[in-house]
Amino acid sequence: MQRIGKTVWKRLKANRQTLLWIVISFATLLIAWQVASMLSQGRVQIPAPLEVFEAFFRSMTVPIGKNTILEHAGISLWRVLLGFVVASVIGMAIGILMGVSPKAHAVINPLFEFVRPIPPIAWIPLSILWFGLGSSNKIFIIFLASFTYVTINSYEGARNVDPKLIGAARMLGASRRRVFTHVIFPSSVPYIFAGLQIALSVSWAAEVAAEIIYSQNGVGWIITMGMNNGNITQIMVGMIAIGVIGYLLSTLMRVVEGRLCRWNRQET
Repeated sequence: MQRIGKTVWKRLKANRQTLLWIVISFATLLIAWQVASMLSQGRVQIPAPLEVFEAFFRSMTVPIGKNTILEHAGISLWRVLLGFVVASVIGMAIGILMGVSPKAHAVINPLFEFVRPIPPIAWIPLSILWFGLGSSNKIFIIFLASFTYVTINSYEGARNVDPKLIGAARMLGASRRRVFTHVIFPSSVPYIFAGLQIALSVSWAAEVAAEIIYSQNGVGWIITMGMNNGNITQIMVGMIAIGVIGYLLSTLMRVVEGRLCRWNRQET
């Protein structure tokens, strides 16, 4: 987390104009939020920014239900991490297999294309019947949300490898295994990371949606309980937590990609 913060700060420091526009953007949002809060009345009630932020920081030490907001976030992140990792491993394997093997593509792709259009949320009723009301059904939904994007991008990466590179490696006597490990997979890595970036964001959204529909903890549960209790401030606290965590996950993935794919950067 500290490394992510330093990376973000270095980027902002390198471009002060960007930092200025970010400050202006958030200031405009807060002003508009405050004005909307002052004008809201009746059924449409909008808590003031200060009230929401006070509740947000207070929830770090004062439990919402049985857990603090940090504990709720930890539970949600654990589910996302488990489902995302499993989906990434399986998705990369199947995607690359389809990309390098026409036979595997002919067998797997029709099934994949049939399942792919079904949104993860549509699987929630079945996941509850199959896995019960605990964390397993949410991990299953996260798996489905991640799997599609990782598989597609891994397939595109393996399929778009320059045939000249493969031919050159074979002419030099490289075995199929070495062609895969030294040519096909490295060439696919940028595509794979693009899929991982999207998959992680979608996984977080799917986790929150699953928790909102039914859960006993997690950041989505915070929003549901706020709705059930008519507590708009709590709903907005949950929304802020979702936004902050989503931003941190996205930044983390970009940092990892930047380090592992440094060789792929083009010098300008």
